This record gives sequence, C-alpha cells and structure tokens, in this order.
Amino acid sequence: MTSVVAVAGTLIGSLTTYLFQRRTAERAEAVARRERLRQERLAAYSGYAAAVTDLKRAKITLWFRQRRSPRDEESLLAALLESDRLGAAAETAAFRLQLVADDPQLRRLMEAVSAKVGEITHAEDRQAVIVIESGFEQAVRTFIDAAAGQLREVSP
Repeated sequence: MTSVVAVAGTLIGSLTTYLFQRRTAERAEAVARRERLRQERLAAYSGYAAAVTDLKRAKITLWFRQRRSPRDEESLLAALLESDRLGAAAETAAFRLQLVADDPQLRRLMEAVSAKVGEITHAEDRQAVIVIESGFEQAVRTFIDAAAGQLREVSP
C-alpha cells in the first residue's frame, strides 16, 4: 500500500510540475510574441514616418528647383529622380506598416499624410509650401500619437 501511495504521489507531483511548467512556457511564449509584434510595429511606424518625412523634403527640393531661374535641368532631373526614389521607399514603408498593423484609423491617418505630401507639387508660392509643410507636420504628429497608442496596447 505504501508503495502505491508513493508511486501515486510521485506521479501526481510529476504531473503537477509538468502542468505548471507548460503554463509558464505558454505565458513566456505569449509575452515574447507580443514583444516581437510590438517591435515590428515600432519599426514599421517609425520607418513610415521617416520615409514620408524624407519624401516631403525631396518634394520641397523639387518644388524649389522647378521654380529656379535660370532653370538647371541637370539639378532638376536629380531632384526628380530623388523624389521618385523616396516616393517608392515611402510606399514600401506604407505596405510594411499595413502588413503588421492593418488598422483603419492608421490607414486614414496615412492617407492624410500622403495627401499633404501630394499638395506640395501644387503649391502656388513659397508661403503655400510653408502652410502645407505645417499641415504635414501636424498630420505626422497625429499619426505618431495614434501609433504610440497602439504600441501601448500591445506592450507585454
């Protein structure tokens, strides 16, 4: 009888240990998964903000070079190519962001940022560029605030 109790006690102890270790491992895995998602989102959010900021700078440079007198075609072409390259980089950053955080609110905020960048091309004068740039900065701040809120939600 004592042997049966000892064996049963050992089995119950082993089972209990197994269950606790399994639960602990599952929790650790869930925390690690949430942290990886948070890190991926952080990289995507900051990458997008940096990419559109670089694009805005390139669009403003292009705007000024288009209006320079006398017109330097080589400098204008270089600005156009840089603007195009940075536009593609911003688009890639937007795709990545959408993959790691498919959120309708962030998508609307990204569209608002893109709209502000697009307005630069149609600015009438330097003052209009300044106003558009100010609106762009506000749109990016709004995006960053919303993205930061999502990062806090995902925190382990």
